[in-house]
Amino acid sequence: MFGFGMPELIVLLVIMLVIFGPGKIPQLGSSLGGAIRNFKKASEEDGKIINPKEDEKPESKG
Repeated sequence: MFGFGMPELIVLLVIMLVIFGPGKIPQLGSSLGGAIRNFKKASEEDGKIINPKEDEKPESKG
């Protein structure tokens, strides 16, 4: 996972606890999850605009 092992993750967790405190960590996680969710939703909507469904293609005059 991105070259991080268990010791590195533990050190990062300890640093986050020292900087933000134990009460702020869940709020940060929730905010990060919401941001990721919004990003995925926006990228899915952009994909629908760029690549419309085949049903919505205009009929060609032949």
